[in-house]
Amino acid sequence: MGVEVFAISVDSRFSHKIWQEEELSKMVEGGVPFPMLSDAGGKVGTVYGVYDEAAGVDIRGRFLIDPDFIIRAMEVMTPEVGRNVAELIRQIQAFQHVVKTGEVTPAAWVPGKPTLNPSPELAGKVWKVWKPETK
Repeated sequence: MGVEVFAISVDSRFSHKIWQEEELSKMVEGGVPFPMLSDAGGKVGTVYGVYDEAAGVDIRGRFLIDPDFIIRAMEVMTPEVGRNVAELIRQIQAFQHVVKTGEVTPAAWVPGKPTLNPSPELAGKVWKVWKPETK
């Protein structure tokens, strides 16, 4: 998809190695195919607002950063709920489509589905051209 992916946590590189070998490799064949980086002291987590200083951990955060280093999307969740990789991929596809075409993508848009062309004529009439899927 032309993106760079990496994981960052306050865990040591040794913890990441064990996590990759003992957990991730059993969930994803060969383990996750991207680097896991250590953020000792939570400096990176602090910059992105996900470091919990009292607990000394990064809470779950996901950031889509464009080639100009602008955060285009972010999700921060407490540890008891996992993130959705399919939604991450959908969002990357949507942002790439927007950059390529200038169109906008409605909620839950996936490639091949209708997009919107922003214009004064569309204001107040989106409901005529886009029906959200509620399944």
